[in-house]
Amino acid sequence: MEIKKFLDFLPTNFRHEKSFFIQNKLTDFKKLSNLSDLDIDEIQRKSSLCTLNNLKKIRAIAIFKREIGISPPQAYLLLHCGVSSIKSLSLSTPYELERKIGRLERTLRVKTKSDTSFTLLKEWIKKATQIYKSI
Repeated sequence: MEIKKFLDFLPTNFRHEKSFFIQNKLTDFKKLSNLSDLDIDEIQRKSSLCTLNNLKKIRAIAIFKREIGISPPQAYLLLHCGVSSIKSLSLSTPYELERKIGRLERTLRVKTKSDTSFTLLKEWIKKATQIYKSI
């Protein structure tokens, strides 16, 4: 059931991509994180309703989940704050991320439901730095 939960968190604007992944049995976040740019182009050819931007976001969320253990909603929050890769996360500071999340919350006039403490942000950045240095 955990596999279904990964796609279930996606908002309704990802409905076409979600439908395509379910129809093609690509529901495992490990498979989604391994999608190449060529794979994404092929998906777009097969299903014109799937957008390049959404497919890349789903891949980035899956990579964050696989590599760092960030939950999909938290990874989606990072994407909205402009952090879209392991590299960009490793180059960030906890203060910067906290500021970006706060700015996003103020802009949207909403308090995010994801628990992103300063300690957790430091942990993510540490893991991302280790992964980025090993590449």
